[in-house]
Amino acid sequence: MRLNCPPMWSVISVLTVLVPLWEKGCSGLTLNSVPLHQVGMYQRSGEGGTHHRQRRSWVWNQFFVLEEYMGDEPLYVGKLHSDVDKGEGQVKYVLNGEGATSIFTIDENTGDIHATKRLDREEQPYYTLRAQARHRHTNLPVEPESEFVIKVQDINDNEPKFLDGPYSARVPEMSPVGTSVVTVVATDADDPTYGNSARVVYSILEGQPYFSVEPRTGVVRTALPNMDREAREQYLLVIQAKDMVGQMGGLSGTTSVTVTLTDVNDNPPHFSRKSYQFSVPESLPVATTVAKIKALDSDVGPNAEMEYRIVDGDGLGLFRITPDPDTQEGLITLQKGLDFETKSSYTLRVEASNRNIDLRFLSLGPFSDTATVRLNVQNVDEPPVFSSPFSKMVISEEATVGTTIGTIFAHDPDSTNSPIRYSIDRNTDLERFFNIDATTGVISTAKPLDREVNAVHNITIFATEILDPLQVGKGVVLITVTDINDNAPVFAIEYETYLCESARPGQVIETISAVDRDQPQSGHRFFFSLTAEAAGNLNFTLRDNKDNTASVLTKRGGFQRRHQNVYRLPVLIMDNGSPALSSTNTLSIRVCDCDPDGIPQSCGSENSMLSAGLSTGALIAILACILTLLVLVLLIITMQRRRKKEPLILDEERDVRENIVRYDDEGGGEEDTEAFDMVALRNLNVVRESGSKNRRDVTPEVPTLFSSSRPPPDNGIFREFIWDRLKEADVDLSAPPYDSLQTYAFEGSGSAAESLSSLDSLSMDSEQNYDYLSDWGPRFKKLADLYGHSDGGNLFVS
Repeated sequence: MRLNCPPMWSVISVLTVLVPLWEKGCSGLTLNSVPLHQVGMYQRSGEGGTHHRQRRSWVWNQFFVLEEYMGDEPLYVGKLHSDVDKGEGQVKYVLNGEGATSIFTIDENTGDIHATKRLDREEQPYYTLRAQARHRHTNLPVEPESEFVIKVQDINDNEPKFLDGPYSARVPEMSPVGTSVVTVVATDADDPTYGNSARVVYSILEGQPYFSVEPRTGVVRTALPNMDREAREQYLLVIQAKDMVGQMGGLSGTTSVTVTLTDVNDNPPHFSRKSYQFSVPESLPVATTVAKIKALDSDVGPNAEMEYRIVDGDGLGLFRITPDPDTQEGLITLQKGLDFETKSSYTLRVEASNRNIDLRFLSLGPFSDTATVRLNVQNVDEPPVFSSPFSKMVISEEATVGTTIGTIFAHDPDSTNSPIRYSIDRNTDLERFFNIDATTGVISTAKPLDREVNAVHNITIFATEILDPLQVGKGVVLITVTDINDNAPVFAIEYETYLCESARPGQVIETISAVDRDQPQSGHRFFFSLTAEAAGNLNFTLRDNKDNTASVLTKRGGFQRRHQNVYRLPVLIMDNGSPALSSTNTLSIRVCDCDPDGIPQSCGSENSMLSAGLSTGALIAILACILTLLVLVLLIITMQRRRKKEPLILDEERDVRENIVRYDDEGGGEEDTEAFDMVALRNLNVVRESGSKNRRDVTPEVPTLFSSSRPPPDNGIFREFIWDRLKEADVDLSAPPYDSLQTYAFEGSGSAAESLSSLDSLSMDSEQNYDYLSDWGPRFKKLADLYGHSDGGNLFVS
């Protein structure tokens, strides 16, 4: 640091070293070194002796103060003094800058600097402050402001730390000694430029003798050869870092290192046994896994992946072996069907080998092993087997019922050789077109066949063992129905042919074609001509185009709608079948009024209707009749609605119909479903006034009131009315039994109690006796009281 030479200042320091404050170039200045705690003064010697010149300027270098001071009193840092200060108390010292007043204080009279707080070099290594000397009374500076530094002196107060720990590392097993595993790094927060506080050395506390660490670099290396993962896979190391170059009094820190040995293929596979034995049912389907074997390997991952192959045995073409990618087992699968009756056991020699081989360890032995696998076939009661599971047969559609189509055959593959019974799965032959002989398997027709309805029949045949009906085999028979010429050709579409009034003779007005439901092998060939009756007409002619089409041409011109608007032209179409079939198809030709381009404009639809046999007057008459019928229907519906709305009795609350059907109706007969009008029972006064008038049967009415639960009116009125009706019924024995009792007590013809009609119920000469009703239980109690004795009884249930 450069200092202004002229000023002369004194510095008192508590450090053990003297700080040079002056730079070269300040001639005549000398630095008087003084012991610790004594004042070091900077004097200027002028040339020639005693003449002195002073300037009021000063510059300071740096002070030193130890960190982590723990004393009770403020720590003395140093002293500032100006040669202007004569000790008269006229000068005061002022301190500014980092930590002034908060950390560092100055005695304004003496210039002594103290640290009031504990300092930490790792938190802040130095402080920059400014010092100034002022006149006490005027506060004017007597020296220029000067900057100086207080540097915090380091002590060994921080231990080494592993900022990246704990560590984990991987190293292949069987690695040679000295293989690098991981590098650990410890840092020390102390000053690396001062002393040995930050100089770290490494050592291993736990992990010997397997691993070691280099003291200066922290590189962890293997220390033993042939470390085997299969014996021990993981190691835990404790590494120590110590400062002060590991000397006494140094601080230390530790970290852990987890070392995992990774696998190498250093173990060959081997079977736990030299021979295996399995039982295999003969009914297993192809591609089924019949056995599993596994070669053991202490390695893991890709180093334990296996390959299996069958190297010898009598089942080379019948079985194959593949590795399971998840379990590394050898899966033996079936390639062809087994038959216990043909061969009951198989022997295989299987080899297992590693897929990934490490050449460094071939000296440990062959990385493969073999074992013998014996497969015993188990006999299973198998269902019948068809000689051909899918058969094709052909039958003509002209075949008569009972015609033999073909024969199928199935046999029992077991040694029992059970007889077979054949049948057709009717779900595949719903209309029962075919039959099969249960013993011989001969398939024949059961109905006439029609190729145009169903050309192919796919039926399933069941073959069932007679000795064990649970054993059922299935076969499929595809029956193709061949064609015969049994369908005549017809028009391809329903033609709508129009003829313009302006048509000229020889003009083509329609081109027709035909279709035939048959399918001859040589294809269709149709022949067109007019029927014999139409061949001599003067209006149209027909030309066969020899390509399964024909053209209709006019023979004349001058067609007019008012004379005839529709012509019927019969066309004969014949096919080339053997025998040939033909049909007559009528072509309707309508005469139309056309525009100049020949497009029909008006074809006389009204005239068309007239030609069909209906005149205009007839159509008007039909429409009038329909309207009249509609009016009558509406009138009837209106009258019925009004009649239903009229009250049947004056008192709606006393609805006799509801009360009469309130008690239980035994029912049960076939005729018990009819309902009858209750007008006679409602208008009681009218009926009683009529006396012995002839009886009127009433029409049925909707029986929706049978669910009413209103309390019945006075029973006496009804009892009197009913007895009057019974007397009237007894007098007129020729009347049908549509009396009032039938509405609630008629048993019906389907009942064991027969009819409960009131006919002859009160006649003294009657042969009917209803006393047995008393034995029928409580449900017939009221009827028993009514018919069982002369004094009657109460008909209603309270």
